[in-house]
Amino acid sequence: MRTTNSHVAFAFIALASAALVCVTSIYGRSNTENVGAALTVRPQFTSCGTTPSTRSQIYARKPSRRFREIKEKVEQKPYKSMEAIQLLKQLASAKFTETMELHADLNIDPRKATQNLRTTVVLPNGTGKSVKVAVLCKDEDAKEYKAAGADIAGFQDLIDDINNGNLDFERLITTPDMMPQIARLGRVLGPKGLMPSIKSGTVTTDVPTTLKEIKAGRLELRADKKGVVHMPFGKADFDDEKLLQNLRAIQDTIDANKPTDIKKQYWKSAYLTSTMGPGIQLDLSALNAKEYV
Repeated sequence: MRTTNSHVAFAFIALASAALVCVTSIYGRSNTENVGAALTVRPQFTSCGTTPSTRSQIYARKPSRRFREIKEKVEQKPYKSMEAIQLLKQLASAKFTETMELHADLNIDPRKATQNLRTTVVLPNGTGKSVKVAVLCKDEDAKEYKAAGADIAGFQDLIDDINNGNLDFERLITTPDMMPQIARLGRVLGPKGLMPSIKSGTVTTDVPTTLKEIKAGRLELRADKKGVVHMPFGKADFDDEKLLQNLRAIQDTIDANKPTDIKKQYWKSAYLTSTMGPGIQLDLSALNAKEYV
């Protein structure tokens, strides 16, 4: 009986080892820390030989007929700013008022401290969207800041709401003396892009003025990890001239904050688009020469 049990045990070990070797050869060593995990790992290749990235391309949703039709109206050429704005407004045919956006690819490396573009811009004609602003402050100042335009203002109650994930606001501003409390909320505010900072102008000693500017259309302008700036500059129902004024304000702010160590061409490309619209390439030579019409 002992001999039979030993044979069974050795057979089971051999079978398990063979399974582990087989799975390792198929899925790679990094996915096979143990037999149980290895047997439940999803394969890196399908039976048809496609990788996950090619699968996503194969099953990518086909553009709608509406999008294909409006895209055909955009010529494959760079447009001057006003021409692009007017065309984009004509193509904004969604059932809601679309947001107009600028996407500017800059010749910067945000990994370098000197080229990490981050500032603010005030759109002269606003964004067309009401912004809900909260102020973290002493309780005795809350009434004053609410009268100045804050939607939410307070101290401990606001801290508790943030810790509980109740982020019922789109911008958060505070005063320098509140920074120790703000630091403790970083794990909640940081991933949402709501962390106040001096660079973004949301840590201030002049809360009423900051509230007025944000409500009027002040936005944070920053480049992403690849050096691209994504900025809304109004709604499709804005007048052409107001959209152009907002666009120029963004351009002027980007140019004014050009890193001093950038000697080559600053703007690599720029496109205008709307929420549901195609991208329209801007003529950089005209943009740099301030020729908008």
